[in-house]
Amino acid sequence: MSQGAKGLWGRVARPWPVVLVEEIPAGRLELRPLHRRDADDWMDLRARNATWLDRWEATSPHPGTGSAPTFGEYVRTLSSQGRAGTALPFAVDLEDELVGQLTVSSITRGSLESASIGYWVGEHVAGRNVIPTAVAMATDYCFSVLGLHRIEINIRPENRASLRVVEKLGFRDEGVRERFLHIQGDWRDHRTFALTADEVPDGLLLRARAIWTTP
Repeated sequence: MSQGAKGLWGRVARPWPVVLVEEIPAGRLELRPLHRRDADDWMDLRARNATWLDRWEATSPHPGTGSAPTFGEYVRTLSSQGRAGTALPFAVDLEDELVGQLTVSSITRGSLESASIGYWVGEHVAGRNVIPTAVAMATDYCFSVLGLHRIEINIRPENRASLRVVEKLGFRDEGVRERFLHIQGDWRDHRTFALTADEVPDGLLLRARAIWTTP
């Protein structure tokens, strides 16, 4: 399903599973569910990008409390969260190659109608507007299909690559959350960036398309 005008989103029969597609200068960008058959590609991608990614990875403040899940168990957990409506766990493909992940998590209903987006991508496709476009696609889906009001992204102040994503898309800087997440063995500060549906009535993807040709 390709993203289009806001009114078209209402035709989606169910919010998950779903596949979102957009053509960008780098190629065909697809957000889709992660599958067990992705195991080899996923593990190879993570291994090749360990130096690039590990310093930003969440860790447990209570090490040794349990064994790491298998890839199959990991996929089953993500699929269960998607079906339950608590998360949208997307794999990110570029030209049919798995290049990263984007997860809409902490989906909260009621008076908040909010969610958080987290993402990672292989270094070999960084700077090609893959993740900015993927964030825009997922945000528009959250606003127009799920009916959410607010999306936030939390980023360590040292993570310039991730900060560039929210800067390009025009997310508002809401300030620092001190000792917000446990990363690489300690509680780390994060900056919170947010956007509400009324700020992008025509969709965030329009902003993403505008930056494809911007240095």
